[in-house]
Amino acid sequence: MLRSSILAVLFVLFGNLPDADAEPTHDPTRGELLYTTHCIACHNAQVHWRDKKLVTDWKSLQSEVRRWQKFSGLVWGDDDIMKVARYLNTLYYHYPTPD
Repeated sequence: MLRSSILAVLFVLFGNLPDADAEPTHDPTRGELLYTTHCIACHNAQVHWRDKKLVTDWKSLQSEVRRWQKFSGLVWGDDDIMKVARYLNTLYYHYPTPD
């Protein structure tokens, strides 16, 4: 009886350890989720890297996100627009932000 109890405790403690070779899971931000859900179908990375891009600074990035979400009929609030702009800034642009 004692042996089976010890085995049960050992299984509980060590039987559910994550695989050491497993990659860490990615926890996407809300901005990433909104972008990949609503924008990525038309906007691939080429849009953000092209020579004639309209985004030249943090303010114009916010403006373009606002313009395109409105054009797409998404009705995002200011917070969602900011989160998508931050996601794109982190991923592609790296413009200084006010905060």
